[in-house]
This record gives sequence, structure tokens and C-alpha cells, in this order.
Amino acid sequence: MVRSVETVHHSDSEIAIHATEVASEVIRSAFRAPLTRYAKQGDDFATQADIAAEKAILEVLATECPEDRFVAEESGVTGSSRSDRTWFVDPLCGTRNFAVDTAFVAVNVALRVGGTVTVAATADPFADEVFWTAGEGGFLRAGGRDEPLRPHAGSRLVDVDLDHPFPWSTPARLFDAEGFAGEFHPRVLSTSLALAWVAAGRRAAYVTGGDLRDSVHFSSAIAVCQAAGCVVTGLAGQPLHTAPHGLIAAADTPTHARLVEAVAGLRAG
Repeated sequence: MVRSVETVHHSDSEIAIHATEVASEVIRSAFRAPLTRYAKQGDDFATQADIAAEKAILEVLATECPEDRFVAEESGVTGSSRSDRTWFVDPLCGTRNFAVDTAFVAVNVALRVGGTVTVAATADPFADEVFWTAGEGGFLRAGGRDEPLRPHAGSRLVDVDLDHPFPWSTPARLFDAEGFAGEFHPRVLSTSLALAWVAAGRRAAYVTGGDLRDSVHFSSAIAVCQAAGCVVTGLAGQPLHTAPHGLIAAADTPTHARLVEAVAGLRAG
């Protein structure tokens, strides 16, 4: 079923979608233009596009939700410390890609009310797409219309985040692991956009290490995957955000089970 945008109205979700769209405009305007790099921890860095996109998002959120709390990648925590509504903002996920003129990046905005992410939007600035949820079902907004997200594993493509190590191994070892090699085709997009692609059927699964609770990078796409019906757990198939920390998000149960087994083999070895 295809629904006109005009017939869909969820106040918080429309705010999140609009915020990602505003940031996407900033990112597109800065693409392939001269960049200034601002050093962060280790060899990490931000650019003026990250900072400008985040400013644009926070202006939208602060105008629409002035009593809320905001947690943003570049500027940290702002807003009300007493609010049970917290927005998580990643203005440009894939900064390294962007800095070398590679158009695989994402904009992530999610709202947590109490302990539950209720609204999430992950935008692809260059495809002009927004993957979003208001808690019930996941949708893709493109060309002014919303279509339901339908995950499927037919591609056998699995994106693996190499920046976040597993508790007991390096993620790259998964490529040669029994149950993975010959079964799946690894990809490394290096942005959380690939996690949203699992919900859209463009990836069979996504695997990463790390504690992702309240992550500005992952909260949005995780919520979109869950709402779309993907199987989302920790690395051992346990509830998300429990040890051993990490994430396996798969389009269906059989794919998820095979990946859990492959990761378990690394741990046993």
C-alpha cells in the first residue's frame, strides 16, 4: 500500500523527518566543497558540514519541542535535564565518507520517551530518502510519498561495521568464519545508513560490536529495523543492550540464526 504524505500525521515523527530533511539540505550544499576538519578524540574528526547540519536539526527540535532534552554528536547534552523526552541527534553519520566525496552518509534523529524510542528517522541526503517510524511499522518516504518497509534477505549482503570490535574478536574475522563464508557476501558501507537498508530489503543483515544503548549513531536505525519487523538482538542472540554488547539485525529469523552461529564460532575459537 502506498500512502500520500498528506494522510500521515504523527506530530513527533513529522518533526523528526523534517529535521533530517533540513540537515540533508545542508549536507548536499557542502558536498565536494572545501572542508575544514575539527579534531576530536583519537583520529576522529568533524567538518563544518557536521556542525552546520547539527545546528539546523537542533533549531528545528528546540523550536518544536522547547521543553525536551537533546543529545547531539557534536554539541553534547542541551535542553531540559528534567524532561523524560530525549532526542538523539547524529547530524552526519559517515563523516569520513563525506570528507572524501563519497555520497554514503546518513542523518539520524530519534526520540526516546522514558525508556522507549518512540520516533525515529534516518535520512539518506543524496538519495533524498527518509526511513522512519512512529512506533508501529517502518516506512520509506521518497518523492513525497510513504511506502511500508519490507525487509527480506534475498541479497545475502551483510554489512559489517569494522570500527566497533566484538568483545572477543575483530569483526573482520567474521568474513572467513564458518557459517558466514560462502553463505553471505560482506559489505562495509561505514555508515548507519546500511542498518536502515536492512529494513528496506537492501541488506540481509547488519553486524556491529559495541554498547549501543542511547547511541546517537544507532538509536534511530535500530528503531526503524525493529518497527519494520527485522530480528534485532545482541551478538549472542540475547536481548539488545545486554552483554556481550553488539548488534545483529537481520531481515528474517533464519538469516539471524545463521549469523548468531557464525559469531558464536568466533567466540569459541
